[in-house]
Amino acid sequence: MRRRRVTVTDVAARARVSRQTVSNALNRPEIVRPATLARVRQAVAELGYRPMPAARQLRSGRARAIAFAMSVQPLPGTGVTDRFLHELTAAAQHREHRVLLFAAGSDAEDIDEYEELLTSSVVDSFVLADTRHGDRRTAWLAEHGARFATFGRPWGVPSAAHTWVDVDGAAGTHAAVEHLAARGHRRIGFIGWPEGSGVGDDRRSGWARGLAVLDVAPDGLHRAVEDTPTDGMDAARSLVAEGATALVCASDTLALGAWNLARSTDVAVVGFDDTVVARAVGLSSVAQPLREAAARIVDALLGEADGPQHVLLTPTLVERSSSTAAGPER
Repeated sequence: MRRRRVTVTDVAARARVSRQTVSNALNRPEIVRPATLARVRQAVAELGYRPMPAARQLRSGRARAIAFAMSVQPLPGTGVTDRFLHELTAAAQHREHRVLLFAAGSDAEDIDEYEELLTSSVVDSFVLADTRHGDRRTAWLAEHGARFATFGRPWGVPSAAHTWVDVDGAAGTHAAVEHLAARGHRRIGFIGWPEGSGVGDDRRSGWARGLAVLDVAPDGLHRAVEDTPTDGMDAARSLVAEGATALVCASDTLALGAWNLARSTDVAVVGFDDTVVARAVGLSSVAQPLREAAARIVDALLGEADGPQHVLLTPTLVERSSSTAAGPER
C-alpha cells in the first residue's frame, strides 16, 4: 500500500494556521509573523513535510504544466489511457506546455496531490481520466477553482460545469452490431464488465440499442466479467454454448480471449480500443480518436474554448479477419 504523502493541509492543521499561511511561510517567510513562522517550521520538521523543489522558481510566472494522474491499479482500458497520455503530451508540447505525472491512488490520495500542486503553483491545470460515478476529485477541483478537464464524462452528473471530452462508446458497439448483422448474424452476444462502470455500461447500452434496431431480443446473451483474456474466453464459451454466432466485447482484452476460443469455430468477434495487439492478430475493433480528444482538452485548458466544453467524439470500427465469418442467415 502506497504511503500517504504529508500535505500542506497536514502542516496547517499541526501548526493551527491556514493553508495559505503555510504557503507564505514556505515561499515568502518575510511576511509571516515570527511566532507563526516558528510554529509552521516546527510542524514541517515534526511531520517530515517536503515541499516541491520547483515551487519557488515558478512563483514569478505560469508553470506551463498540466498535471495528470496515472493509475497504479490495473483498470479496464489502461492501455488506452497510456496512448491518450502520449497524445496529451504531444498536444501540450506543441503549445509549449509539459505534462507532470503523479501516481494516482484513492480519491483522497489524489485530492492530497491536487492540493499540494495547487498550493505550490507547480502546475496551471489538471486533466483527469477514468471518471466514475460519485467522482470526488472533480467536485474538489471545482470547489477550489482549479482549471481542469476530464477525458471521460461526469457519469451521473450531466449538468457538470467543467470541460469534458469523451468517446461515444455506445455508438461504437452499435456500429459493431450493425457490422455483424450485415454479415448475417442475429445471435449477437456481448461480453462486458460488471455494472457500475460508466464506460462499460455505456458500451453495453450500444449493443442493446443495436439489437433493438434490428428487432432482435438479447435473449440473455450477455456476460459481465473482469477485464482479462481468461474471463473473456470463459464468457465466450458460455455464450457460444447458448447459440451466439457473433460477439461484441467491451475491450480488446476480453475480445482476445473470446477470439482465442472463436477462431476454431465460425463465431465472429469485435473488440474495443483498437490496441496494438488487436492489429497484430487481426482482431476487428472500435478505434477511439485519442489524438482529437487530447487536442480538444488542451485547447480548452489553454483558453481557446469559450466556456466549459462538452464534447462527445464518434469512434470508428476497424474491420479485420476476426469478424469476417458469415452468420447462419447470410
